[in-house]
Amino acid sequence: MPRKILVTNALPYANGDIHLGHLVGYIQGDIWVRYQRMRGNTVHYVCADDTHGTPVMLRAEKEGITPEALIGRVHGEHLRDFTDFGVAFDNYHSTHSAENRAYAEDVYTKLQAAELIDTRAIEQFYDPVKEMFLPDRFIKGECPKCGAADQYGDNCEVCGAAYAPTELKNPHSAVSGAKPVLKTSEHYFFRLSDPRAVAFLREWTRGTNAAGTRRLQAEAANKMKEWLGDESVGDGGNTLSDWDISRDAPYFGFEIPGAPGKYFYVWLDAPIGYLASFRNLAERRGDIAVDEFTDAVRAETAGTEMVHFIGKDILYFHALFWPAMLRFAGYRTPTQLCVNGFLTVDGAKMSKSRGTFITARSYVSQGLNPEWLRYYFATKSNGTMEDVDLSLDDMVAKVNSDLVGKYVNIASRCAGFIAKRFDGRLGAHDPQATADFEAAFAAGTIAHAYEERDYGRALREIMRLADLANQYVNDHKPWELAKQEGQEARLHVVCSTALTHFRDLTLYLKPVLPALAEKVEAFLAIDPLVWPQTWQPLPTAHAINPYAHLMTRVERKQIDALLDANRESLAPAAPAAKVASSQQRHAEKQQHEAQSAETAMPHISIDDFTKVDLRIARIVGAEHVEGADKLIRLQLDIGETENGQTKLRQVFAGIKSAYDPATLVGRLTVMVVNLAPRKMKFGVSEGMVLAASDADDKGAGIYILTPDSGAASGMRVK
Repeated sequence: MPRKILVTNALPYANGDIHLGHLVGYIQGDIWVRYQRMRGNTVHYVCADDTHGTPVMLRAEKEGITPEALIGRVHGEHLRDFTDFGVAFDNYHSTHSAENRAYAEDVYTKLQAAELIDTRAIEQFYDPVKEMFLPDRFIKGECPKCGAADQYGDNCEVCGAAYAPTELKNPHSAVSGAKPVLKTSEHYFFRLSDPRAVAFLREWTRGTNAAGTRRLQAEAANKMKEWLGDESVGDGGNTLSDWDISRDAPYFGFEIPGAPGKYFYVWLDAPIGYLASFRNLAERRGDIAVDEFTDAVRAETAGTEMVHFIGKDILYFHALFWPAMLRFAGYRTPTQLCVNGFLTVDGAKMSKSRGTFITARSYVSQGLNPEWLRYYFATKSNGTMEDVDLSLDDMVAKVNSDLVGKYVNIASRCAGFIAKRFDGRLGAHDPQATADFEAAFAAGTIAHAYEERDYGRALREIMRLADLANQYVNDHKPWELAKQEGQEARLHVVCSTALTHFRDLTLYLKPVLPALAEKVEAFLAIDPLVWPQTWQPLPTAHAINPYAHLMTRVERKQIDALLDANRESLAPAAPAAKVASSQQRHAEKQQHEAQSAETAMPHISIDDFTKVDLRIARIVGAEHVEGADKLIRLQLDIGETENGQTKLRQVFAGIKSAYDPATLVGRLTVMVVNLAPRKMKFGVSEGMVLAASDADDKGAGIYILTPDSGAASGMRVK
């Protein structure tokens, strides 16, 4: 029976542009939806802008417009960008909607009736200038663990430590620059630590859906175990805390029923936006039974599915808060979470200074084909939470080789003969030459890979078939057959067989390259391609249309122009025309004092220097640290042994923005080996590697120190 699936993508926040990092998850979701529809399944594909919260409120204030005007403008920009990249939602809605308010109030009321809502007084930072409570990310100061400056109020991006905002040293408001004060306020909490919720989440995160598929990828389920612990021993290490779901005015969002001046925290109503967008679609269409997809009892009876495509940065909310909210409010829980990793560009974090923080709009404006990027992202997608690296030179090579050199090349080499010699009509096919294609279809390898979102595996198999098709053309040389008398029939068969190969490849590539597939369908004069039950060749005497060029090659100069268009100027900004306010002058004074302190370091004695034990270290292992924006975990050999075996030191280094871990293995660097070990939430760091950086430790300006040739692990640096 055909499946009935509600598919969603994570809601982009209405406070910024869509960039290539965003597009990884949306393209993966769109490919899966297109594949399911080609298989005859009913899919409703929805998304929305996430519109509430302090950042939207403050940006609108800065622009001198209402939050409603801001989110209305951004909504149009986001939808435009998704459409340009072929991400075809059935409905693109907004969380600032009547449907979302109704769902949010219903969920809250039912959780309250289930005795899962508590109120309690909490103490938090308050900005006396802006007269508002400050979210953690709007408080900055010095890390209480390592002393790093300009860190957010929830975790340090230098050492990775997690802490409460009240632990920051010298805190200041990121909104006004003022020193925040502590103030008490009553807040509303969802009791996520309730034994009912913990028991449910342990089962849900480790279980399978009705089809026997895991709800979470293995690595996501393992991550949940860290928070939920083992139920076999008491609370089993459960680390779940009750979830603060309220915010104080001023706040842009929905007011909590019966609680004047209190608003739903944006993360409560954001995922509810999936349901709101779906209801909005259903009400406009009039032929969708919403409850069959959203009500716990009816969804089970109807056999519907709800699949979320999200990034791993929001896994915590979608695998814990969201299913628990749904379960105890009587709604159906997600069938599956499809979690993707982050995007790096040329092995490093996206950077404005290097031009690799690329917006969707600039990519299109520079005239690059969005389907080049769809194809490349698909080749890098394997259905896991692994990060995706966009190697720009590799994209140029892969698109030119696979799509232009292999795939499109088949049609361009054979179509002209059909038009000129055979009045545009196909002949019989060569059964021996299509046997591999029939076998591939029967094996279902490509279909299975698409189902599991292992698009890279699907495309490798498709390109294997493309190689076979090109080999067939090369072996039979239609350009030579066309010159030989008495070879007309054979020429007709060869070209018709090659175009049947081309049709098959287009079928398989259609979820990834929908715009190109549409051109091919018009060229071959066939109905829109769907996944057939059995394989069939293109029919004899079928008339095709004249061939027109289908895809151009990528030129490196196009990529260079894209990077230039996105490269942030390093020139100092021109002075403002208006006189700075007292707050601005205060902030500038603080910055000047900080810079002066940095450049005027006090002298030390030689005795102070010799206390630092510096050694040459070889990097034996390097890997990303999940959940950390800046850290790479290094395994270092400094010549130490234990029981006759090399003893390695583990160090967490804040160099992720500048280095791909794979490029570090085998390199020599310099390490402080007598620094006291520091326990971090990711593990124990047993020293520090030395690196040079620009003044603000940002961008690609981080360079680990490397000794001259001849140095070896364990040597002292003096």
